[in-house]
Amino acid sequence: MIDASLPPILEVRGLRKIFGEQVVLASVNLVVPRGSIVSVFGRSGTGKSVFLKCLAGLLTPDAGEIRFAVGLDGFRGRSSYLFQGNALFDSLTAFENVALPLEQTTRFGRREIAQVARDALKSLGLDKFADHFPAQMSGGMQKRLALARSLVTRPELVLFDEPTAGLDPPARSAVFEMILRYKQEFDFTAVVVTHDVPEALAASDRAALLEEGRIQFEGTPVEFAASDDCIVRSFGDNIVTHRTGLEK
Repeated sequence: MIDASLPPILEVRGLRKIFGEQVVLASVNLVVPRGSIVSVFGRSGTGKSVFLKCLAGLLTPDAGEIRFAVGLDGFRGRSSYLFQGNALFDSLTAFENVALPLEQTTRFGRREIAQVARDALKSLGLDKFADHFPAQMSGGMQKRLALARSLVTRPELVLFDEPTAGLDPPARSAVFEMILRYKQEFDFTAVVVTHDVPEALAASDRAALLEEGRIQFEGTPVEFAASDDCIVRSFGDNIVTHRTGLEK
């Protein structure tokens, strides 16, 4: 639930990123309300992942401002990044994968780390697979494991980089349903970059379209689906207007 009385958790103004002579992000502006799921759409190669990596501090912008409600230093300890492809450590068990962020970012003792990690696995229905390695788990379970690792430090903001890449339509819907469900349970704000429009619209509070290095549209899913803008309409074949919740 978005509380409009609270300041946004994140504001991006004039964000610019250049690689050589290629301008990937020309001037990106985006406001992320606290408690929301904001999906950023765009075709392949439009700079969605570059934008997310700039937010996460994995890339340094060439210009512009990224302003977090808790300040930049505070943000680094209150956010997490879910990599495309999950980026799980194959040589670590599910338990060890989830415990690792606690070992690296907290002063918890071994017993507390073990308890928090097991609680996170249990919350995502993976407690019976704590001793399994990622290769022993299904694709859906690996996705949940990556989410458990992202949520174990109880972040305020989670950045999702193409969380449904390579999945079929039913699996894509399941991933967005999972994000929505656990967002409600863990009370985080989410920014999701994706090209899966129907599935993202079903779960999101806000939608933005990145095109030619700029945010060409920002609004609610209803406004996105109803837009007459020619750039937005170019995504029209992918928009499902009869999904549950569009009329809310």
